[in-house]
Amino acid sequence: MNDSPALSAFVSSSITLGHENLGTITEVGEQVRGFSPGDRVVADPLLPCATRGIEEPCEFCRREEFALCENFAEGNLSPGLSIGHCPDTGGSWSPYFVAHQSQLFAVPASVGDENAAMVEPFAGALHWVMRNLPRDGDTVLILGAGVVGLCTLVALRALGSGARAIVLAKYLFQGEMARRFGADQVIYLREGDYYQALAGATGSRLYKPALGKRVVVGGADVVYECVGSDSSIDDGLRFTRGGGTFVLVGLAAIPRRVDWTPIWLNELTVRGCAWGSTETFHGRRVRTFQLALEWMARGELDLSAMIPHRFRLDDYKRALAVTADKRRHPVIKSAFAFD
Repeated sequence: MNDSPALSAFVSSSITLGHENLGTITEVGEQVRGFSPGDRVVADPLLPCATRGIEEPCEFCRREEFALCENFAEGNLSPGLSIGHCPDTGGSWSPYFVAHQSQLFAVPASVGDENAAMVEPFAGALHWVMRNLPRDGDTVLILGAGVVGLCTLVALRALGSGARAIVLAKYLFQGEMARRFGADQVIYLREGDYYQALAGATGSRLYKPALGKRVVVGGADVVYECVGSDSSIDDGLRFTRGGGTFVLVGLAAIPRRVDWTPIWLNELTVRGCAWGSTETFHGRRVRTFQLALEWMARGELDLSAMIPHRFRLDDYKRALAVTADKRRHPVIKSAFAFD
């Protein structure tokens, strides 16, 4: 209810929540090729043209830019951006859901459950980092150290980025995890004057206007905003240096207290990104889901530490309470288990 009503055009009732997933195939349709019952898979949750039986895919689906599909409310499925937003597919917060074979990726036996369950959020982070990759001499600021912010940091390091990475975290355990995954500096939102700390970390100067927040001169070359709140977006724009890039990853809806002045004053590039995608990596066009699984299989990527808790589905009330109460429980992410 905190999101924009615009998305209601791409959600149908009644839905079963859940789009991040790992499962074992129990049944396949007559026309399925390449997958069999018993296969362990993850599903890209997006529901673009191919999943909807649309024979002439849109321009974006032809380019494998599935997040930009123009037919999320068309075809033989109810309107829905993804599994978890469409009643015809179900969602991953249930023992079963259905997926089209084009959505599936086989999980290698060497990849553990916790790692495989992290493929979906990490595939998204790979997309927005690869599209907005900093130079090695750049300074990067990641606002937010939840699963999205941490996956963004891991994606930077997995891609070999030598950029200096500063993470703004809310809780101590998040900052510790950020250090573990390669942050050069962690600043805590609730410890002292975080504006002064960010200015020091980025070599910026702060000025006090007649009204409102302090004005920043300088900042980070690339800012990944991974929260989506009014204050975080406003801070991120202020701390993007002149000519820099502000990447909006958090699910912003209708921000009401954001000063847009830095965009034109500092000639910023503002980019929006969501979901996983298809990218060019070392001359190869590859889905970010596939790339994540390959790195995990080779032992080059391990995100299992982000899921410290598994819950049974019938214990959902406790699962939601524990995951939401980060003051008492150091949880980055939780998972429902059905085995």
